[in-house]
Amino acid sequence: MQISPSNSSETAAHENVRRLIERNRRALRAAVDSLGPERPASLGIVGAGMMGTAIAAAAIGHGLPVVLTDCDAEVLANAPLAVAAELGDDAASLVERLVRTTADLPDVACCDVVLESVAENVPVKQAVYADVEPHLGERTILGTNTSTIPIARLAVGLTSPGRFCGIHFFHPVRERPLVEIVRGPETDERTLAAGMALADALGKMAVVVEDGPGFLVNRLLLPYLSEAMELLLDGVPIQRVEAVATAFGMAKGPLRLMDEIGLDTALAGGRVLWEAFGDRVVVSPLVIAMYKAKRFGSKAGAGFFRYSGTPEGEATSVDPFALEKIRDWARPAKTLGDEEILARLLLPMVLEATRLIEEGKVADPRDVDLGVLFGLGFPPARGGLLYWADTLGASEIVEMLRPLESLGPRAEPTPMLLEMAASGAKWYG
Repeated sequence: MQISPSNSSETAAHENVRRLIERNRRALRAAVDSLGPERPASLGIVGAGMMGTAIAAAAIGHGLPVVLTDCDAEVLANAPLAVAAELGDDAASLVERLVRTTADLPDVACCDVVLESVAENVPVKQAVYADVEPHLGERTILGTNTSTIPIARLAVGLTSPGRFCGIHFFHPVRERPLVEIVRGPETDERTLAAGMALADALGKMAVVVEDGPGFLVNRLLLPYLSEAMELLLDGVPIQRVEAVATAFGMAKGPLRLMDEIGLDTALAGGRVLWEAFGDRVVVSPLVIAMYKAKRFGSKAGAGFFRYSGTPEGEATSVDPFALEKIRDWARPAKTLGDEEILARLLLPMVLEATRLIEEGKVADPRDVDLGVLFGLGFPPARGGLLYWADTLGASEIVEMLRPLESLGPRAEPTPMLLEMAASGAKWYG
């Protein structure tokens, strides 16, 4: 397994990314055209925290008016400043013109799409729906920005579940060009089209995925982040884990990415996935210890790294507290080469991708690659997770997994992978 791609393979990989983007552009155009004059022209957001204001900034940056509300009066009062900060200099007039804040849900409910962006907690989210649904217009779409909670679970109690779907943006919104549109068991086609049209209006790509814990991107992200923490406890230094990942081309190392997401957010999402897939999800004592110490990552000024300046400032150094907790929970150190570290980080992701396809959660392997490229920061020079896996071949991946048998179910070849290895099949046939 090459850490660095050759020039010819990199050129072919970039061409595959270009094809993925063009395919998505056509899908979005079809969705917008299917709605005609009903395509979303306004966005209501319930929850004016970090994600809510970042989504609002993306909307008004593309000329889409936003109505914001929050149950916390202080958070709501500061929301325009947070939106302006997302957009940078000279944004005050744009915010003043296109953002309205209100404490009244009926004012939000009159928008074409209403997006809930509150705490990752089922009762809290359902309370929002109970309050807002009676005020929604007849054609208004209700979306949730949940990152992991199944839509079927959230939809319990809705009067009109057909107009409800997941519209999941990725943090940081300004850097991640993808939105997951999640189809619940009763979500209708017009709702999906409206979600895709909203993404298009915000200059984003959109991938439609079937409902399930973690949807697409976070189901693939969890093994990557989880294995990074396991490597730390196996004696691999933080800097080396990061270096191997970034040498492969990942936009950020897994531990810097964990800090960016927030260890509190990652723990909440990880719990949902652990409840669903416990036999292959490792609950890291390291994350729990750091969570208890409020080392949430960049927004708290410290996580695996220390940060300077703003909540999204640059990492300045490894945080000594993280090193202390790694020592507390460390196992006997293993001697691992860079390729072994990379295999630990990436192959569980490939296995999870095969499960998503086996379960019918994605319609096409190309949706997996679109998700990891533009929602997770997978390197374009590799063409996508499954495109890269094709360059190895399924039989080679099976062989590479043999030394990882001690990791248990999370590193066991899936039936799909074994069948592909036997037949020589590829994801990109």
